[in-house]
Amino acid sequence: MKLADDGAAGEARLPEAPDGAGEGHPRYQLDGTIHSPIRLSIMACLAKTDRSEFRVVRETVVIRAATLSKQVTLLEAAGLVEVTKGYVGKQPRTWLALTPAGRTALSRYLSALRAIVGDIEAPQPPDRRPRSDARPA
Repeated sequence: MKLADDGAAGEARLPEAPDGAGEGHPRYQLDGTIHSPIRLSIMACLAKTDRSEFRVVRETVVIRAATLSKQVTLLEAAGLVEVTKGYVGKQPRTWLALTPAGRTALSRYLSALRAIVGDIEAPQPPDRRPRSDARPA
């Protein structure tokens, strides 16, 4: 399913549950702010530590500084990431950290993904999959 762009600095919207559907399918629990592969990668990187230097996140996620800055701004505006600026000696540094709300949101997002995929493994090649329309011989 293609995500719709709401025009807000590249932020994607996930589909809303149809009227009366409630929480029928776990895809409605996916957070559109996290759903971007880059933002998910940033949050996963930050989840492994208390805080991380901007440069380390940029190198780990393998993106340009401008792209990381833009995505971090979106995550910070959503209250998911905290940005701290300071110095190490005379060198300016920026540190990034997940907020408690960010850790909770990431946990919920991952739970929704697990609910969607269940316990599936890598798909089998088509010639080895049991056919549901096969008739007994």
